[in-house]
Amino acid sequence: MKAGISSYSLNQAIQSGEMTIIDVVDYVADVGADHIEIVPIGFNLLENPNLIDEIANRAKARGLEISNYAVGANFIQKTIEEYETEIETVKKHVEVASRLGATRMRHDVASRKLDETSLAFFEEDLPLLVAACQEIADYASQYNIITSVENHGFYVQASERVQRLVRLVNRENFKTTLDIGNFLCVDEDPLVGVENNLSYASMVHFKDFYYRKSEDLPIKEGWLRTPSGRYLRGAIVGQGDIAISEIVTFIQEKGYDGYVSIEFEGMEDCRIGAKFGLDAMKQLWKEQVK
Repeated sequence: MKAGISSYSLNQAIQSGEMTIIDVVDYVADVGADHIEIVPIGFNLLENPNLIDEIANRAKARGLEISNYAVGANFIQKTIEEYETEIETVKKHVEVASRLGATRMRHDVASRKLDETSLAFFEEDLPLLVAACQEIADYASQYNIITSVENHGFYVQASERVQRLVRLVNRENFKTTLDIGNFLCVDEDPLVGVENNLSYASMVHFKDFYYRKSEDLPIKEGWLRTPSGRYLRGAIVGQGDIAISEIVTFIQEKGYDGYVSIEFEGMEDCRIGAKFGLDAMKQLWKEQVK
């Protein structure tokens, strides 16, 4: 297992101006990670191409692999011209991933208002999503990059929807960035989601949540409401309500030994949350091996 941290975990400090992405690379190396995922929130690598080489060079100097480059995208557009423009933008991000030296790139595929996230809308949108993902995966193949969709954003989040998209795209270099925690956002048991989609994973995100019924939560500020009316709040990995030990056992039994990284989005200081999560993930992995 290669243990790492997503730069998104330090978003709190990046947005406040306390850290730059170069500082984040140093932090990830200092806390003992093997790799880093680059998520361009708080900085833009298309607008600042010199920063691409700065990140790549600093990671190399610190002995870190850049495992994944993760960007947003939405192929549900009003016109075919806007749809094609979005595809071309994601292709430019593929080139960024290549310059970073990343072998994986996650891109989003669709976003809709919550009242338009039903299965009926998904089935209608699916042909456009499949075609876009195929075109981008084919483009990425020349760079030996695996593209992927992550289970997040409410619309393409449940494991069956992710699996359906991956299977229809039908490209060896198109998979899923499997976030063990995000299934809870649509009230799916995380262990079930992992069991369904691990075989399609390009890498695995470890995330933890507190998960509460509405009646057990007197103050809901700072919590995310799920479709069923339950509530989530980010936790340090290993301290929330997700059965992470069981998930680690399953992942190991299936022989997965690739990139695993922390995504922290709790209320604690992000530097503490990411480090504690990384340490917990490493410890749990060792314990299950025994």
